[in-house]
Amino acid sequence: MDEAGSCASGGGFRPGVDSLDEPPNSRIFLVISKYTPESVLRERFSPFGEIQDIWVVRDKHTKESKGIAFVKFARSSQACRAMEEMHGRCLGPNDTKPIKVFIAQSRSSGSHRDVEDEELTRIFVMIPKSYTEEDLREKFKVYGDIEYCSIIKNKVTGESKGLGYVRYLKPSQAAQAIENCDRSFRAILAEPKNKASESSEQDYYNNMRQETLGHEPRVNMFPFVGEQQPEFSSFEKNDNRGQEAISKRLSVVSRVPFTEEQLFSIFDIVPGLEYCEVQRDPYSNYGHGVVQYFNVASAIYAKYKLHGFQYPPGNRIGVSFIDDGSNATDLLRKMATQMVAAQLASMVWNNPSQQQFLQFGGSSGSQLPQIQTDVVLPSCKKKAPPETPVKERLFIVFNPHPLPLDVLEDIFCRFGNLIEVYLVSGKNVGYAKYADRISANDAITTLHGKILNGVRLKVMLADSPREESNKRQRTY
Repeated sequence: MDEAGSCASGGGFRPGVDSLDEPPNSRIFLVISKYTPESVLRERFSPFGEIQDIWVVRDKHTKESKGIAFVKFARSSQACRAMEEMHGRCLGPNDTKPIKVFIAQSRSSGSHRDVEDEELTRIFVMIPKSYTEEDLREKFKVYGDIEYCSIIKNKVTGESKGLGYVRYLKPSQAAQAIENCDRSFRAILAEPKNKASESSEQDYYNNMRQETLGHEPRVNMFPFVGEQQPEFSSFEKNDNRGQEAISKRLSVVSRVPFTEEQLFSIFDIVPGLEYCEVQRDPYSNYGHGVVQYFNVASAIYAKYKLHGFQYPPGNRIGVSFIDDGSNATDLLRKMATQMVAAQLASMVWNNPSQQQFLQFGGSSGSQLPQIQTDVVLPSCKKKAPPETPVKERLFIVFNPHPLPLDVLEDIFCRFGNLIEVYLVSGKNVGYAKYADRISANDAITTLHGKILNGVRLKVMLADSPREESNKRQRTY
């Protein structure tokens, strides 16, 4: 999309390309009439705050307006309030068509958020461990109407981990809280929770996020806020910390921002990757992510292999353990896991072809598919004959990519009476056919919302057998 437009009049500040998204969410995207002049936009939107620039998108050849414009504010809260109050309004008495107003995402993204997008209303904060939910609400209610507050707690001890969420009713209120609260809270926008309709799936994703982000505040989540970056000063010195905690989760920091796909591609080099997530900081362009493995051995190897790794070339990333509250001072456990990591490293270097197929506790020459998960799976069972009538068909969604067919067969045949499992070409979906409804329901109960080999599955009922019989058989 061509964002070139007319310059702001009046000699005001015009942001450069690199500062268009500073601070984040301070730019709004407008769908307007092709005949709306810039002067009308300035008149209607200036009451919401300091406008740094307005530019109308025009055709490169005819120079006519495309009916799209951007308004850059000095603060995120100003842009959010403009979105809340102007979305669906008409700009003037002669304009009968309501305009559309969205918060513009960064220039690297091609989509725009909706008005009620949860991503703009929920903030993530660091708090004293002594805080209750009432304390958290009392501290942040001055910035707007709060829908709920929650504190992340250790699942074993029930103690606060010094982290919490505050959900506001309006995006402008969340932006006000981030801009004006004490810097010690280190408030940022939280990643949106999963919006799945089934409560069991939603609980799974919520728990996964809490486990990923719920670490002790003594580990510096945002080393780039308000202090120097020790992660970048000396990687060798960082590696030699004697009292370093060990866990399955790693904190990743970088001077250059990165996406979840990039983070996944880097850390998927080490077998056993379970989960990765990118967090945003409203005060800088630094990148911060959280990576979780299925086992401690993989996390140790990833930490010592990738700490100081240059991505992109010239930019070193910092990798450190996140204290998950486990007994990391257990010397025997530390020695055992380091030994496993050393063996894993030796196997990878001696036989690079095994990097994607290593199995802990098993032979690398095994012909059985490798399955890494915390799900308790039944033992393998024989498949039903291909001509067996279909009693139930399951629809499977994979994120971020489909599992290999041999792995799928190994997983879904464990519930018995599996006739066939197949993938839809070019899509992240597949189907499993069962000769027995109980077996199919067992597969849904066990696998829906779970992660296997780093892939999250959604497993649900597909068409009924009657509808199945009326459809042409798939041949792919």
